[in-house]
Amino acid sequence: MVIAVLDGQGAGIGREFVKKLKKEFEDKIKVVALGTNKVAMQNMLKNGADVGYCGEEEIVYFLTNFVPDAIVGPIGILTCGGIGGEITAKIAQIVFSLECKKYIIPLNLHGIFIPGTLNLSIKEIFNQIIEDIALSIKKEDRSLSSPSS
Repeated sequence: MVIAVLDGQGAGIGREFVKKLKKEFEDKIKVVALGTNKVAMQNMLKNGADVGYCGEEEIVYFLTNFVPDAIVGPIGILTCGGIGGEITAKIAQIVFSLECKKYIIPLNLHGIFIPGTLNLSIKEIFNQIIEDIALSIKKEDRSLSSPSS
């Protein structure tokens, strides 16, 4: 299973999520760091990502040619100008149109309020995403081990 983590600035959320993913799943998954800048990508790589892509051109290349099983990132990855202006229209458009599961981390910033998330800590949000990924891995393992007709 390939999980892409997209973040910008210093990748505070991305690097913590990568660390948690690798601790939980070790080598069962491949984590791809998609950093809108070099610092973001490097911070995710330092925390366990297997490979990294940096900047609009590389992110768009990866997402166009190697669609991941899932993508994770703060809500800003869905909008042009998100993450301090680092998400371009091309990045936002391709993320939105991806045919994969999108785990969006709600940050109650910029006047965006998502009902049901106000009292959730980042840790709780990460845990919910990890649980869902674990279920997906179990389903994938079952489908690979079941005999074909």
